[in-house]
Amino acid sequence: LPAPERLTAPGNWPAGDTLKDWAMGAAMQRGAQIVAAHVHVGEEAAQDRLAAFGQTRIDAYAEARDFPARDGTSGLSENLTHGEISVRACWHVGQRALNEGRSGAGTFLKELAWREFAYHLMWHSPHLTTRNWRPEWDAFPWNEDPATPAFAAWSQGRTGIRFVDAAMREMYVTGRMHNRSRMIVASYLTKHLMTHWRLGAAWFADCLVDWDPANNAMGWQWAAGSGPDASPFFRVFNPVTQLAKFDPEDRYAARWIAEGRQKPHDCALDYFRAIPRHWNLSADDPYPDPIVTPAEGRARALDAYRDRATPQ
Repeated sequence: LPAPERLTAPGNWPAGDTLKDWAMGAAMQRGAQIVAAHVHVGEEAAQDRLAAFGQTRIDAYAEARDFPARDGTSGLSENLTHGEISVRACWHVGQRALNEGRSGAGTFLKELAWREFAYHLMWHSPHLTTRNWRPEWDAFPWNEDPATPAFAAWSQGRTGIRFVDAAMREMYVTGRMHNRSRMIVASYLTKHLMTHWRLGAAWFADCLVDWDPANNAMGWQWAAGSGPDASPFFRVFNPVTQLAKFDPEDRYAARWIAEGRQKPHDCALDYFRAIPRHWNLSADDPYPDPIVTPAEGRARALDAYRDRATPQ
C-alpha cells in the first residue's frame, strides 16, 4: 500500500487521563523491605510454627484468637496460602491435641474446616469471588467507585476509627491482618461506608501476603451480608466497643497508630516508611476525626436495608 500523504485527526477524541495525574515520576516506596521483616516463609519455618503452636498456644486458642494484640493464633495463613504446609498436616496436629484433651483444639479444627468450606463453595460456585452469592443483593445501593474520599481514607487507615485504622496499617506493614480485625474493617467498609465488598476484597488482594481467593471472597461476603451463611444484614459491628472489648489495654491500637503519641511504636512508624510517598502522610499529622461515626454509619446502613427490604 502507498504511504498516506496525511493523517486526519478524529472529530472527537476519546476521554483519557492526564499523564501528570499518573505521577509516573514519583518514588513508589512500596515497603517491600518493611514487609519482609514480618514474613516467615518456607517449609521449615511453617513446620516450626505448627510445632510451636501445637505444643504451647493451642490450649488458649479458643479465647486468645479474638484478641489482636495477643500471639494467640497459629500464624500459618501465609504458609498455607503458598503451599508451604498442608491443611492435612495442620489437621493432624489439631486432632492429636483434641485426643489429648487440649481445650483449644476443637476450635482450631473448626477453623480449618471453615477454610476448606470456602474452597468447596468456590469450586461449585466460582462466582463467589466476583458476584454476590445472593442475587437479591445485586440492586443494593453500594458505592462501587474506588476514587471516593471515603474509600481512600479506609484503605490508607485514616478513617478516624482506631480499630479500623490500626488494622489497615497492620496489613500494610506486615502483609497480614488479624481475623477479628478483618471482620471489623469489612463491616465498617460495607455497612458504615456503604461500599461494595468487591472494592475491599480487591484491596486485600493487593496488600495481603496470605491472600486466598476463596477465603477472601467468603469472608467479605459474610461481613457484607451477601454471602452464604452470612452475618445478618442488621448486624453492624461497632468498631469502638469492639476495640474496648478485644483490646482493653490499648496495646493493638498503640502498636499501629503513631499520630498523637510522643514515642510511637516502631511498627506504627514503619507504616509511614512503607506507604507510597504520594499519599503525603506523616506520623506528625494530627489523627483524623471519624469520617463516619459508628452511630451515623449504623443508622444509614439500617435505613438502606429497610428501604430495600433485603431478605434475610
